[in-house]
Amino acid sequence: MNTSSHFRLGTRGSPLALWQARRVQALLADKCPDAAVEIVVIHTTGDKILDKPLVQLGGKGVFTKEIEHALLAEEIDFAVHSFKDLPTRLPDRLAIVSVPERDSPFDALLAREGRCLKELPAHPVIATGSLRRRAQVLAARPDASVVDLRGNVNTRLRKYHESNWDAMIMAEAGLRRMGWTDQIAGILPLDEMLPAPAQGALAIEARLADERTQTLLRAIHDEAVAAGAWAERSFLTTLEGGCQVPIAAYAEMENGCLILHGLVSSLDGTRRVRESESAGLDHPEETGRRLAERIWELGGNAIIEELKSTNQSR
Repeated sequence: MNTSSHFRLGTRGSPLALWQARRVQALLADKCPDAAVEIVVIHTTGDKILDKPLVQLGGKGVFTKEIEHALLAEEIDFAVHSFKDLPTRLPDRLAIVSVPERDSPFDALLAREGRCLKELPAHPVIATGSLRRRAQVLAARPDASVVDLRGNVNTRLRKYHESNWDAMIMAEAGLRRMGWTDQIAGILPLDEMLPAPAQGALAIEARLADERTQTLLRAIHDEAVAAGAWAERSFLTTLEGGCQVPIAAYAEMENGCLILHGLVSSLDGTRRVRESESAGLDHPEETGRRLAERIWELGGNAIIEELKSTNQSR
């Protein structure tokens, strides 16, 4: 049994995941100095298998399954995830109970020439492991060749520097957290690259019945950040989009209102539906649902059903 002031924080073992865990540990030390938070590293399937695309491994759950098993077995008290890496449905008895401050949601371009996609040379080779980024790259640069890329931040940077690729796209938050801002050629604007739902946000997962841990984690919860992330996630969940469908969403806050932008695209970027929805902060999940339903009716359904049919026939 734990003492009342000792908590075990579960995390993946990658450098970025450890940074995120230590960030949460530091936030809790500031808000709850009497609580002792121990970091417990758990190695996941997604960290062990790096030579296959994420889609082939079964989607985002490969980064969370082992951690959630540890939570359910009460081997850890809570877990810290990149919110965007979480599957849209969590196991019974578990929930996201805290969403702390958010880092940049945007995507960054690493390039040998130019500071944006349009400045890259003709027929550029661009690396990314994300179907969402691939689709938006091809929409902006139909002449590009996109190379699939897996691995943590350090691994991807090493592969990029050892390659002859013209550019690589990664989350700005990950590069900043690891101290690699000098690698960034430019930040991709929203009209060119809409982020992944909840990109740059952290999600803290715990057992629903563990009120002791939830009380601790409320101290670092940010309601406005959570509203935006939940709107984006609701958009994704309503469309039932996982890693096999290019789906993007980002919620902006403006004068107390939430403005949610959403996108569904074909893999090659030639067919896409992008719309926005404005609402208050009170019911972010409903805002996400409304926007998803509108995009579905405007042609998103045809894109998603076609992609699902293609994936099932493989």
